Amino acid sequence: MSGYGDGAAGDGPERTFEALPPARGRGFAVTWWGQAWLRALEGSALDGEQLKRGRRCARGGAVGAVSVRPGRLTAVVADPDGTRHRTDVLLQRFGPAEWDRFLGLAAAESGHIAALLDREMPPELAQDAAAAGVELLPGTGDLDPRCACGEWDHCAHTAALCYQLARLLDRDPFLLLLLRGLGEHEVLDALRERSASVVAGAHGAARRAPGVDAAEAFAAWQILPPLPEPPRVPAGPVQPALLDVEAEPGEGLDPGAVEFLAEAAAGEARRLLAAAVAPGHEAQELRPERSFADDLVRLAAAAEDVRVLARLAAAGGRDRPGLARAVRAWRYGGPAAVSVLEEAWQPDGEPAARARAALAAAWADEPGGPPALECAGNRWTAPDGSAQLRLDRAGHWWPYRQEGGHWEPAGAAETDPASAWAVLGDA
Repeated sequence: MSGYGDGAAGDGPERTFEALPPARGRGFAVTWWGQAWLRALEGSALDGEQLKRGRRCARGGAVGAVSVRPGRLTAVVADPDGTRHRTDVLLQRFGPAEWDRFLGLAAAESGHIAALLDREMPPELAQDAAAAGVELLPGTGDLDPRCACGEWDHCAHTAALCYQLARLLDRDPFLLLLLRGLGEHEVLDALRERSASVVAGAHGAARRAPGVDAAEAFAAWQILPPLPEPPRVPAGPVQPALLDVEAEPGEGLDPGAVEFLAEAAAGEARRLLAAAVAPGHEAQELRPERSFADDLVRLAAAAEDVRVLARLAAAGGRDRPGLARAVRAWRYGGPAAVSVLEEAWQPDGEPAARARAALAAAWADEPGGPPALECAGNRWTAPDGSAQLRLDRAGHWWPYRQEGGHWEPAGAAETDPASAWAVLGDA
């Protein structure tokens, strides 16, 4: 690990993130790391007006793809008139001594090393690092702006880029370590090396003494050999075994329906295998089991034979148009979207208060304020009856449109109502 922290800003590993959608009606950060970055940014800035302009710029979606590498943030930021500016923000990289202190304190705390090896960044790590003289978050004058617009100090473009990083830190707080000089894999490899040394020392002590220190013993279980390579996912669609076409089908057996079920099961098995071996799968939350009704809709989404569709509709107690609406909802959001299509509920207490607050905040920056919507339970409808927002029990908003006397799903779920409403306006 010698030499980490050496070199010019921008040398080393790099990660690039696609442009994020506008953040109208919502905060820029929801996790501790994202909010801590914003507090550091707003507490160290000299020009509050530039920060306000940058916040509006980032909220409106003017920041393009963001590149994060040691010592440097880069993006192209657009003005309201469409003029685009290459924008960079530099942050001092840690030197070898700072990295040595940071890695030492992380390895010394069993809770810190366990969290980091599980790809988590505990907030206490920033506080312990600061106490050791290693400031992860920027202070006054630490952010060095460089923008093609010609401003000598922070401008709206560099401020917008800094605000956008807060949203990225919500997704992956390891980006802050990358900015300071080391990528995630380098940090974890260094911690494993230090932990291995601790374990080796513990083994030697065990041969000389009747006991082993509890912290050292706890750290030992983190040092595991790497897992073998996952199995390869078959290329292309998986074809199930063909039915024996020479044998007469039994009474009530539809060979076409059986072949369809076999093909759908093979496709689902391939999808599950691909998801299981995908990077980061172990960190994903387990999805709840699907109900029989949900599986009928999933199968209908893959069916083309009208006879199969008719049987699926009858099994689910729907008519063909109703099944088509359920399939459309499924394609926007799976079982959650089908539940919103078919379930009406009454938000009371805290869910109702959160919904009212979200509606009030969503259009807070818009001159005309929120659209006039009529509320009935979890459904907010335009006065002319042409458009509707539906709230699910998890707090997500779904756009709906009136077509042919029925409410039709019009898009995927959004976390704020303004974004869901924009889907209806764009269409």
